[in-house]
Amino acid sequence: MTQTRTGGRILVDQLVAQGCDRIFTVPGESFLAVLDALHDTPEIDLVVCRQEGGVGFMACADGAMTGRPGIAFVTRGPGATNASIGVHVAMQDSQPMILFIGDVDRGTKDREAFQEIDFAAMFGPLCKWAAKIDDARRIPEYIARAYATAMNGRPGPVALALPEDMLLDAVEALDRPQVNRVEQDALIEAASTANDMLKAAKRPVAIIGGAAWNSHTGTAVAAFGVTSGVPLVAAFRRQDAVPNDCPAYAGNLGYGPNPKLVARVRDADLVIVMGARLGEATTDGYTLVTPDHPGQSLIHVHPDPTELNSTFRADLAICADVERFANLMEMLGAEQEPGAAATAAHAEYLAWSTPAPRDLTLDLGPCVAAMRDRLPADTIICNGAGNYSGWWHRYWRYGVKPTQLAPTAGAMGYGVPAATAAALRYPARTVVALAGDGCFLMNGQELATAVAHGADMLVLVIDNGWYGTIRMHQEREFPGRVKGTRLHNPDFAALGRAYGCWAETVEATAEFAPALDRAMAEKGVCLLHLKTDVEAITAGTTLTRVRGG
Repeated sequence: MTQTRTGGRILVDQLVAQGCDRIFTVPGESFLAVLDALHDTPEIDLVVCRQEGGVGFMACADGAMTGRPGIAFVTRGPGATNASIGVHVAMQDSQPMILFIGDVDRGTKDREAFQEIDFAAMFGPLCKWAAKIDDARRIPEYIARAYATAMNGRPGPVALALPEDMLLDAVEALDRPQVNRVEQDALIEAASTANDMLKAAKRPVAIIGGAAWNSHTGTAVAAFGVTSGVPLVAAFRRQDAVPNDCPAYAGNLGYGPNPKLVARVRDADLVIVMGARLGEATTDGYTLVTPDHPGQSLIHVHPDPTELNSTFRADLAICADVERFANLMEMLGAEQEPGAAATAAHAEYLAWSTPAPRDLTLDLGPCVAAMRDRLPADTIICNGAGNYSGWWHRYWRYGVKPTQLAPTAGAMGYGVPAATAAALRYPARTVVALAGDGCFLMNGQELATAVAHGADMLVLVIDNGWYGTIRMHQEREFPGRVKGTRLHNPDFAALGRAYGCWAETVEATAEFAPALDRAMAEKGVCLLHLKTDVEAITAGTTLTRVRGG
């Protein structure tokens, strides 16, 4: 349409045209014109959060689930700086997101006006594109470009500053149609070369999961793994890349991986990387697969040409959609007799992901097993950063994507906001937020958001009274010299009830399954406060062993 509208109205109309159905925000006076336009826009659900860090995480998680940008609105200065953590996660996790920032009016810019920041300079290093919209007539152009930039190539975040007075301008503007991700074919010649390399390999593996991945990609890659007999190895926190019951699934890399899987990757003569960036966590500090990988051939399939050959030398670099590449590889290799490696690797994974009891008052391994017995295969597991997540990374078996929302950027405080976004996006599915005691208190206030918006989700707070990951590193580097990692915690169950949640405290392994059953019988937000011993610092070791005892 071209009739006169305010900038705020034009902006909201563009979001509707792009298919936006949900916005996460903490309201600010700098974008009142947008809030006014949303008053008359029932197509968009406005989720009001309690801190902009939660806004950023929810938008990032929403983009991860839908494949289209999660949308966040925050105000200038403090709002933008709080939200920047979500932008950083969206960038490192390759998730589409757009952060809109209410800005000072154009007549006061560059005077260090109230809460003024140069947002293009601030967010430029954190995201794919950062800009300011100074002309309301160009809002449709900027929004279309923001969607295209956030979705295409390697997906990621965009930040757009909105001067307050620009949003009040009444102008004519021509709307833009919906922007979709550009389709990328996998060239038959490149796939044929990859297939020839695979035929010649004796010990191939595939590292999977990453940019622009969806359930269809997972189906195609799983079929390729079964047809070819190539073990499918999930990159760090990409464990829902294929359903973990796929006969070719070999487990995950990252922190605390299966030593047998590490040996399998290290001994591979061909590594096929499909979608992953091969980041620091996946490669164990660029040592498991090295940038020059002597003795190994590397096929790297990624949708962004700038990622290929940027850190890792590729013997064959293929800029393509991973799903299309996998389909071609399955077709080309359909007549091959699959080797036994995938079957053996999957058996090793099943053994590794089966918890053995430990002599602990509250043992998280059997707790995860109890969850596996009771919760559906499509349960969405959401967590932030911390050693507590390792029990679920090792013992939980993830289903069809999206079933894992976990920041590869390693940001604390992500679990509760991500679970809130997931519960609103998939109200019929089971959603679980995992948080350590330190992790939870970084964004635990978003329980208020979840309760206010009628979310159904389970929150597990794993409380050992410490910043456990840092305590572990302290004991490894400076044994016995502990400083700055002890926590004094509230009664998390009482805190949950104060927010309107159903809540219980669990202090022994035998108490967990009955408490879980009671929680799953409730509606709304349910919280279980799990009190654990910091001595059991990870799923595989103790603090005593870490410090050399």
